[in-house]
Amino acid sequence: MMLFGLSAATCGALVALAVSGTAARSESNSVHSSAVVNAACGDAIVGAASMYDPFKPGKEEGGPSTASGERYDRSVWAAAIKTNLRQKFGGVQFGARPKYALVEAVGKKVIVKINDVGPLRPGRIIDLNERTMRYFDPSLERGVISDVKVSPLAGDYWVPGPAG
Repeated sequence: MMLFGLSAATCGALVALAVSGTAARSESNSVHSSAVVNAACGDAIVGAASMYDPFKPGKEEGGPSTASGERYDRSVWAAAIKTNLRQKFGGVQFGARPKYALVEAVGKKVIVKINDVGPLRPGRIIDLNERTMRYFDPSLERGVISDVKVSPLAGDYWVPGPAG
């Protein structure tokens, strides 16, 4: 009888834990979506986006370093902002905590880590790495996406990836 009571109590606790975990996950997702909108700070910049991939086979294992000191990685959600926009996006400095931005185009939104800067071609405001560009242009046929809106995000602890 006592064994059954313990089993029921244990089962009840596990069910409560599972339900609260599921609720927390779904609440976290909705909070993340609204938090992105609320954290977009400063004026958004609108312009064109292109893809960059400085990786040259045989040159440097893992690709060259970015302005933040990280190695370029085509598989993460990252981007390089135009050099003259560096301060608007938190400085992007070697060894500093990464900065984040909300990128919106073709009806999609994604949070990217801004870990590099560059002298982009006229009209371009951001260079997306391969993973990020594939999110907006899966076949990579476009090459350049016009009318991209980029908003700096306040705070240092964003999780890069698609956003609500």
